[in-house]
Amino acid sequence: MLVILKENVENLGRIGDVVKVSSGYARNFLIPRNLVAIADEANLAQVEHQKRMLEKKRAALKASATDQAKKLESFSCNILRKVGENDKIFGAVTNADIAAELKKGGFDVERRMITIDTPIKMVGVHKVSVKLMPEVEIELKVWVVAESGDKKSEDKPKGPKKFAGAKKPSKKTKEDAATASE
Repeated sequence: MLVILKENVENLGRIGDVVKVSSGYARNFLIPRNLVAIADEANLAQVEHQKRMLEKKRAALKASATDQAKKLESFSCNILRKVGENDKIFGAVTNADIAAELKKGGFDVERRMITIDTPIKMVGVHKVSVKLMPEVEIELKVWVVAESGDKKSEDKPKGPKKFAGAKKPSKKTKEDAATASE
């Protein structure tokens, strides 16, 4: 089935492209989401007219993505995590964590746009790629920083633990032994 893409579809094509897809994929996924139009004579003639407008839309999207990429390169993404031994963090930093931090910074980046090559499980600087558009991809530095300890854990004594109600065993003297045997 020939269809005309109304939006960019990953692994399929860009806006205005005429592509051949299976009829089930078109009926069940693309058409209900309004991503494509069926490529008949009337739609093909209309596409030729709209290609100029779509090219302007692509250029505007690319310009805004490039502008956002420049701002993202200068952004410092800091993520606080609890740390165990050898600067290992508990759990891992995910693309959802990075997306939430970017949202706090005022950037509209979805988690699926962020690609982490190796799992982030250590404190330090890590590089992740952010794909804003098929043509615009940047590397973002993510700083994973150890959380400062809370006051409750610092106030606790560091000696051996004593149980409330546990009594220290006493040494029996000769007098105690004599009274106990009677």
